[in-house]
Amino acid sequence: MPERFLLFLGALCGLAGVMASAAAAHVSGDDNLKTAAQFLLFHAPLLAAAPAIVRSGAVHRHIALLALMLVFIGVALFSGQLAMRALKDASLFAMAAPTGGTVLMLGWALLGVAALVPIRKPAAPSA
Repeated sequence: MPERFLLFLGALCGLAGVMASAAAAHVSGDDNLKTAAQFLLFHAPLLAAAPAIVRSGAVHRHIALLALMLVFIGVALFSGQLAMRALKDASLFAMAAPTGGTVLMLGWALLGVAALVPIRKPAAPSA
């Protein structure tokens, strides 16, 4: 079930990215909004592919799920801060963008770790 939720979050990032792109082109023209849209659209495919990545056995499941949640939180904070700045001239909270960027980088690094941590195969039943 967590994998399907990540697929939902990926679709949400894709939707928000398209909306932010349209707003940047037609409403604000602000580079911050363009950057927010790009980050959302760059990370949406990763989150949407989460079920396939995790179920393929290519990564350690629990580490990968944590990493992918960090990616979502990071991109939401980073892009959300840039979008708020562009559209409302406001802030989510102090240091939201750098915090989001740091969390995003940690998520990517942890996903790399998830690919390197050995996956334990269940022992074959003895006869």
